[in-house]
Amino acid sequence: MACQKIFRTLISLFILCAGVLFLVSCGPKARVAVSQLDTPGHHTFTGLKLLDQEKYTDAKREFEMATQLDAKYSKTYTGMALVNIYTGKFNAASENLANGLKYAKDADEKLFVNVGKIRYYTLSKSDQKWLELARNQFDEAVVTDSKHSPAYYFMGLAYRDALEFNQAGQMFSQVTKLKTDHMADADAQLKFLQKVQLAMPATEAGKKIALAERITRADAAALFMEELKIKDLYKKLELKVSAEVKDVEKVPTEAPSPAPVNLLAKDIADHPLKKDIEGILETGVRGLENDPKGNFNPGEILSRGEYAMMLEDILIKLTGEKDLAARYVNSKSLFPDVPADMPYFNAIISVTSRGIMEAKNTKTGEFAPLKPVTGVDALLIIRKLKKELKLN
Repeated sequence: MACQKIFRTLISLFILCAGVLFLVSCGPKARVAVSQLDTPGHHTFTGLKLLDQEKYTDAKREFEMATQLDAKYSKTYTGMALVNIYTGKFNAASENLANGLKYAKDADEKLFVNVGKIRYYTLSKSDQKWLELARNQFDEAVVTDSKHSPAYYFMGLAYRDALEFNQAGQMFSQVTKLKTDHMADADAQLKFLQKVQLAMPATEAGKKIALAERITRADAAALFMEELKIKDLYKKLELKVSAEVKDVEKVPTEAPSPAPVNLLAKDIADHPLKKDIEGILETGVRGLENDPKGNFNPGEILSRGEYAMMLEDILIKLTGEKDLAARYVNSKSLFPDVPADMPYFNAIISVTSRGIMEAKNTKTGEFAPLKPVTGVDALLIIRKLKKELKLN
């Protein structure tokens, strides 16, 4: 009887062990390397290079190949997080970063996670205190290595996006002093910040737009309303004209005519710059009107030629020089890419002859009328317009 009991116990243990072995054999197997370069480290290195080239699908493939060789390779998970960050998959990125930290074995891998989290908070802005969270990761990184250049560079980008330009400049300056990684990138950022300082945006909207690689119609409306304060300028001109009417009983120059009452653009109901758009529609700046269907098209990218046309219209209204709209029609073009029959020709010559705008490419002399206007250039141009009008 005792023997039968022992036998049954042994059989049960055998079945249990067999079941465990079966489950293990059915689980995912680590891929066997097929060459000397088929390593987690090499695939991760390649993935990061592809990431820098914005080849996200290819980078993801490299990181996946790395995890097939080593499911606990920390840098692979952080690399995968960066792919997900730049493709807008922030929940997945957060999980990747957690795994990156979980499997980090040394200071270098932990530093990589710290910098990855700075980039995550900067681009996802998943928390109202995102800048503080990024700063915490930066602090951790520099405690580990006070000369870790990527931490300073990406914290600089975080401060830049938070519109804290002085702190951003300090971070980029530190990168250039360390003379290791991101040197060229940091130098470019410092030059950009110098342009922002020259543009001197006075409002929150202006600072945000300064970071834009290309401005929209809505952005232009905000800049004219908030940075130029066009509505106030037109109102002052109206008061001046009214005073002159009382003195001489006739108008020596016309004030800007109010735009037709067509201020309710159909496509701006939920737009964050709705108030600025309605204000600019009221002022009637040429080129910033509603289209025939009643849409303002706030997200449409502005070209340099279109921006010149808007500036010319503002000049005409504020200076009273009505002939400016056709003054240069028969003139010779000053730019190889601005033919005399271009719709923006007169406007471009009007603003460039006053130094408000200039050639985009100083080497070729090209104005680039169809190229988009960057935010910082738009602000610099407004500053020059104010100087021309003696508004500073």
